Amino acid sequence: MIAERLEELAALGAVDLLSAAEQAELTAAVAADPAFAVVVASFRSTVAELGHSAPPLVPPALLKTRILASLSTQTAPASARPSPGIVLPFAAWIGLAAAACFALTTAYFGQAFVTERTAVAALRDQQTLADLALRGANNQLEAERLISRRELTAASAQAAESSGLVAALESRLAEASLTAADSARQIVGSRDQIASVRRELTARDQRVSDLTRQLAAQGTLADYKIATLASLLGNSPQALAVAVWNPANQEGVLTVRKLPALAADQDYQLWVVDPQYPIPVDGGVFRVDPATGEARLNFRPNLPVKTVAKFAVSLERKGGVPKAEGPMVLIGP
Repeated sequence: MIAERLEELAALGAVDLLSAAEQAELTAAVAADPAFAVVVASFRSTVAELGHSAPPLVPPALLKTRILASLSTQTAPASARPSPGIVLPFAAWIGLAAAACFALTTAYFGQAFVTERTAVAALRDQQTLADLALRGANNQLEAERLISRRELTAASAQAAESSGLVAALESRLAEASLTAADSARQIVGSRDQIASVRRELTARDQRVSDLTRQLAAQGTLADYKIATLASLLGNSPQALAVAVWNPANQEGVLTVRKLPALAADQDYQLWVVDPQYPIPVDGGVFRVDPATGEARLNFRPNLPVKTVAKFAVSLERKGGVPKAEGPMVLIGP
């Protein structure tokens, strides 16, 4: 904003009422500030327009007579001239009066211009402040809108997450219900399996008792080796066998139940483990009934047996092998 001092210099300079020092100050300010130079030019233009806007003056009727008389007086002889004195011509008086009025008018309008310029600057400042306040309000409103949108998005996400949790809980509940049903079925199956195992054990005990009675009829029970063979098959855990060995006669009887049926190129093979031999002794091969998985084998080892440590049954190729090669399916002391 231009200082009030510089505006006064510009107004007075427009009517040539500055001193030499003030004129130098005005010239330096114009050279330093292009905006101030524009203000000075506008003041001078205003003064020029005021000069041209003044109405033309009509000279008095006696002005011409006075001028001619003055000229005749200047051309008269020196002896006939009146005594000299200070005479102020009318035209000069009119010029000074007009200049004085013009200066006062210019000063008045310059002051009015400065006042109006100050008022306009104040209004511009007020408008700038109002614009800033409006921008601040718009920014605050936009920030509130952004916050509201974020809160709405977060609420929607939470609602979606809650719906997902509810769906997950319902799915887990359904899975738990299915698991409970499966567990109940497994329990029923386990109970049936336990009952079946108990029946098998009862049948095995009954068969051992029958074999014991049969052997007792043939000789002393203390001379026989009786062993129960347990299943090693994961797909047939209920398979079992009972072996009765008569050391005096070097012969025995093997009874099996629930062994899986074999392919045409396979046989089950009985082995008698005697510590005096490095490998088990061959007791013979057999096959089972495909429908029941049962078989009865009267066996006689191919080597003399002194002590029976245990019996074993392996799965071998058709006809048997001299040394066990296939997997063991039954074993027992």
